[in-house]
Amino acid sequence: MADVQPLRALHYEPSVVGPLAEVVAPPYDVIDAEQRAQLIGRSPFNVVALDLPRGEPDPYAVAGELFDSWQLQGALVRDRDPAVWAHTQDYSTPDGRRLTRRGFFCRVRIEPYGPGRVRPHERTHPGPKEDRLRLTRATRANISPIFSLYSDPTHAAWDALSPATDGPAWGEVTDSDGTVHRLWRVTDAAAIAAVQAATKGAELLIADGHHRYETMQAYAEEVGGTGEHSYILMCLVAMEDPGLTVLPTHRLVRGLDAERRARLARTLERDFEIEEVPLAQLAPPPGDGPLQLGYIDGDGTPRRLTLKDQAIADAALEGHSQAYRRLDTGVLETLLLKNALGLSDEDISHFNGLFYARDTAEALAMVRSGEYDAAFLMRPTPVAEVRDVAAAGENMPPKSTYFFPKLLTGLLFNPLV
Repeated sequence: MADVQPLRALHYEPSVVGPLAEVVAPPYDVIDAEQRAQLIGRSPFNVVALDLPRGEPDPYAVAGELFDSWQLQGALVRDRDPAVWAHTQDYSTPDGRRLTRRGFFCRVRIEPYGPGRVRPHERTHPGPKEDRLRLTRATRANISPIFSLYSDPTHAAWDALSPATDGPAWGEVTDSDGTVHRLWRVTDAAAIAAVQAATKGAELLIADGHHRYETMQAYAEEVGGTGEHSYILMCLVAMEDPGLTVLPTHRLVRGLDAERRARLARTLERDFEIEEVPLAQLAPPPGDGPLQLGYIDGDGTPRRLTLKDQAIADAALEGHSQAYRRLDTGVLETLLLKNALGLSDEDISHFNGLFYARDTAEALAMVRSGEYDAAFLMRPTPVAEVRDVAAAGENMPPKSTYFFPKLLTGLLFNPLV
């Protein structure tokens, strides 16, 4: 069961660093060198200096020294009293809807993956975990939060926190996507107890941050014993929250020589209904039923691919759960990436011949430029499928989900000492 606790957060002091908007940043894994430079240009205290450290001979040691220095300067201060932090994100979806996602920041005791505790939903890559472990050792803090889901059909946790949101927010930031992030510090003992009661029996499903969670598992074991390092910073959002949105992540492939192109063509002809569609309809609409994809390659013709029969996926994924056999990314990976194109798990883990795009325009640009040979446009994965695959004890292929919007880094830090 989830052990949810308030935290004595470390956070920026606006009187020293200026507006919060100048010092927060997107997640580290979506920031390139140019954006990093822009963020540092906004403020020398921007969190990207910690989260993506630079410097010789050891960038992680530089991050640790910088983190300590900011605390000595009063740029970062630690709360005296523990709190749960109510958090809202007002945002627009790609189809123009305005929604609000509601959650809260807290500490959660680190548990091994398993039923009734914490479950992953995607496979992870080894490289990022080593990077994050070295950063954690140097800073002895959680620099960025894990985003996790839990079930709360009656919205009991948010109901306990929502009165605090009637007052002024502790902090507010509008990011480059137009998403408005707001935070309220809640120290009321009754509200915190109600949140803990609402989450006591919850199983947590990691939505974003698998690498960081597994890093903290390793760090907690490395330090040993119990203490502050036994807990991790999380933002928890109810699966039933009406503002929860999952967007698709599209697949791009390259290295399609004549043999691979022929194998792919045979598989598509055998297993899929193929229909030419207007370019504006290339990305398939949300829906259930057998796998449906948008497909475009170098000839520029937009096509809709629909699996002829679910039995094809069931046979190819024999040994997997029923939930997994109906997962678009799982069926695509097995039928097309592995069986038709011959990609291995190692290829997929290390982006060897495979890459990802967040939206249709990006995928089209990569194919039209010749950087990639073809693109498969995905449907969004429903939250219920994420839950069901995790409950079956299976992990989805990487980048099966894109929970939107992302959490900002730098709103709160969780000291591990």
